[in-house]
Amino acid sequence: MTPVKKGILERLNTGEVVIGDGGFVFALEKRGYVKAGPWTPEASVTHPEAVRQLHREFLRAGSNVMQTFTFYASDDKLENRGNDLRLTGQQINEAACDLAREVASEGDALVAGGVSQTPSYLSCKSEDEVKAVFKKQMDVFVKKNVDFLIAEYFEHVEEAEWAVHVLKMSGKPVATSLCIGPDGDLNGVSPGDCAVRLVKAGARIVGVNCHFDPMTCVKTVKLMKEGVERAGLKAHYMVQPLAYHTPDCNRQGFIDLPEFPFALEPRVVTRWDVQKYAREAYNAGIRYIGGCCGFEPYHIRAVAEELAPERGFLPAASEKHGMWGSGLDMHTKPWVRARARRDYWEKLKPASGRPLCPSISTPDSWGVTKGHADLMQQKEATSEEQLKQLFKKAEAND
Repeated sequence: MTPVKKGILERLNTGEVVIGDGGFVFALEKRGYVKAGPWTPEASVTHPEAVRQLHREFLRAGSNVMQTFTFYASDDKLENRGNDLRLTGQQINEAACDLAREVASEGDALVAGGVSQTPSYLSCKSEDEVKAVFKKQMDVFVKKNVDFLIAEYFEHVEEAEWAVHVLKMSGKPVATSLCIGPDGDLNGVSPGDCAVRLVKAGARIVGVNCHFDPMTCVKTVKLMKEGVERAGLKAHYMVQPLAYHTPDCNRQGFIDLPEFPFALEPRVVTRWDVQKYAREAYNAGIRYIGGCCGFEPYHIRAVAEELAPERGFLPAASEKHGMWGSGLDMHTKPWVRARARRDYWEKLKPASGRPLCPSISTPDSWGVTKGHADLMQQKEATSEEQLKQLFKKAEAND
């Protein structure tokens, strides 16, 4: 008989490190399976081999969780702004669950069904209407018997609360992560207060994902943890940051950076940056540690390698990676062999190779959020006139 895997809460309750996966949307966009703009996950149906392979690479790198590729897989998002996929949310969610379960069964990994923020909320639809969107996805996850649920990538804690209210009806553990930084959500609710509200709503695991770099995200989760403890509540904590340095971001995060989304590569964190992040997160009491946009399998392997002493083993992918560059002792060039040591990589300050480029950027800072006319969504494609108006506003803000 196949041994029964420990659930997410069983693992976290004993202090076990749970390693999440990385950024499917960005990774598959670079590979040619996701369209930047809508960022929808129809590849789970149209190119299952690509999604399956990426799951496998994250599993081999050390991930304990195969998160269903269902980011932005709600019906209202799938048909937003002229996105005509001819696929339903149910079709995509079901296919994503099957792929995640197939690969999870190849190792000691759990399957997490994920929901994210909706166009319905941004367009000021009612609480009941927004909750109905989440319920359609949750019903698929229950049918496919995922191991737990994640509500992720929420800029407004109110919408995340609504998601938790729905997901907890499944009877499965619910994790919730906001895409916020130390300044809080887009309405100014502090990280600590956000976390308290989510725990009270029924989330057993709270934290942040996306929008900010690893160390900023760890700082934000620390603030969440402090808020929960001050309130006399208990929770587990998760962090799944960007793989980009974002010291110049404002409250909105990296989508305000002028480089988003097609020129972020100079900001990519190194595997050594990720090892520092993993240690910082662990020392902060965070036990669910993964990545979001920009995180590739080698980044997740870095998390697994840094925390190998606590976990008691290395991931399979470490067979092809010498710890702290030790494999370079086999290189043909002596000066490269001289880099086969930890202190070299820990002290290195990588150059960008771009002498005429600035080290930081000026975020766009339009300052709009839910309720503003610019954020009202529509089924119709964005018109030429609408684009002209946006171009004018962008020029005026430069």
